[in-house]
Amino acid sequence: MKLILRTSLLHLLLCCATHVEGLIEVELETTVSLSCGVDDAEKELVWLRNGVTVTLKEENKKGRSSVCVSPVIHDDNDATFTCHIKENSTFEASQLSSNNVFSSDPPELSGSEEVTVEEEAELVLRCDIWANPPVSSVVWVQNGSLVDLLAGGFIVNTDGHASELRATKVERSLHVGTYQCTAHSSKYGAFTKTFPVTVTDKTIKFPLMPMIAGIVVVFLTALLAFVSREKRNCYNT
Repeated sequence: MKLILRTSLLHLLLCCATHVEGLIEVELETTVSLSCGVDDAEKELVWLRNGVTVTLKEENKKGRSSVCVSPVIHDDNDATFTCHIKENSTFEASQLSSNNVFSSDPPELSGSEEVTVEEEAELVLRCDIWANPPVSSVVWVQNGSLVDLLAGGFIVNTDGHASELRATKVERSLHVGTYQCTAHSSKYGAFTKTFPVTVTDKTIKFPLMPMIAGIVVVFLTALLAFVSREKRNCYNT
């Protein structure tokens, strides 16, 4: 989470934070306390979050006021906190402060997910790569080598949230093995998720409902034929 300081009259009390070149960076699930004050202890202060008034206790309004963000969550990304004097909101620009808040989050990419797919079926592998700042690159590897898109008939789709590797028609000789999706972040480094893929024989699937309907029809036809024959035998006797 990053807070941009715009005036010396805004004081920040931070837990688990680092200060680099005028920016304060705070990780998710930590705490940030923002404090502003004026010389006149009787002046009432107002806090806004994205333009919406923050509810304050009476003892936290005059002369000096603080708000606490705890814990920092994804929704705090790009939020704006503003403190100004209640009776003169235009006073904020020169005397108090407006702060843009940015969450700083690594990609949540790790562990292993076993995948089983039948021959001639579709294979889809997906890894979540959302991060702030965004990851710089995503690499797919099969059995220790870069995925050969042409030979394996693969398609890769990557956006800011996920990367997806897809093969529309699986062949055991081409697609069985261990896949890895690695996202590279300039801030946090590399994150990898592994997909052991097993390819099974194609299952011959029968249309169950039509088969049941056919069996019922055959059974009823046979039953009616039997009843009809029995009736004729009774008449003959």
